[in-house]
Amino acid sequence: MSTPGKIRIAVAQTEVTTDPGANGPAIRAAMRHAAAQGARLVHLGEGALSGYAGAAKPYYAGWRIDWTPVTEQLHRTMALAEELGVWVVAGGNHRLSRDHRPHNSLWVINDRGELADRYDKRLLSHAEITGFYTPGDHACTFEVGGFRFGCLICIEVNFPELWMQQRALDVDCVLFSTFSEDPVFEVIARAHAAVNGLWVSIAVPAQCAPATPSAVLGPHGHVLRHARSDGPDVICVDLDRTDPALDIALNKARPWRDTARAGDIYAARRVSDPRSTDRTST
Repeated sequence: MSTPGKIRIAVAQTEVTTDPGANGPAIRAAMRHAAAQGARLVHLGEGALSGYAGAAKPYYAGWRIDWTPVTEQLHRTMALAEELGVWVVAGGNHRLSRDHRPHNSLWVINDRGELADRYDKRLLSHAEITGFYTPGDHACTFEVGGFRFGCLICIEVNFPELWMQQRALDVDCVLFSTFSEDPVFEVIARAHAAVNGLWVSIAVPAQCAPATPSAVLGPHGHVLRHARSDGPDVICVDLDRTDPALDIALNKARPWRDTARAGDIYAARRVSDPRSTDRTST
């Protein structure tokens, strides 16, 4: 049970293969571990359930995929979410109709074992948009225990407007899933966390962890906890609005920046002064 102003989330750093039959059990083992530690939500990496597409993965060539095991493992994961009473956000390929390429998605499963929503990656990489995926067209937010969560995927870390949109949607924590070995992603995510006053959960596959392990960032831009860098792991972190270390970020900087962006405090204090308008005067 979460207490007012606090919720425990888990980041599951699982090995991600192109075999849903191997990925699904790894996800569910991580869910059990997280639930035993009191987590209300379990966050997993990009492609965690189905596997992630890419040029180095001939399994996906021409999208000749057997979607049956993907659906089976998703349903088993949904059933366990209901049994454990936890929310799960897991990456995977979402099948579309006819010959359309799938979405690169995050499935949002609620604690009743239902698909509450799905985030489809909007800003795809060049390889994704030309060879593997169909882009999405919507933001995704949902609430658990009084906290609002949003979703972003991989190279979307490079687009500040998406993170500012999360702030505008009153998101508390961005669930950022990636299949990347680029350590700069964490650096950029820390900046977004600090500038927008957001918690950020970063979930990567275990095989990417040696370069950049999973982590939870605070709204002050600091790392609250890292996963191990040498294999699968599950880390649990409390998002705590009452933490004194976060007082400035949450209660001062975040609302002040909202006020500053509105601009009224500046408009009211501008003056008509020739020494202001003449920008060549000494």
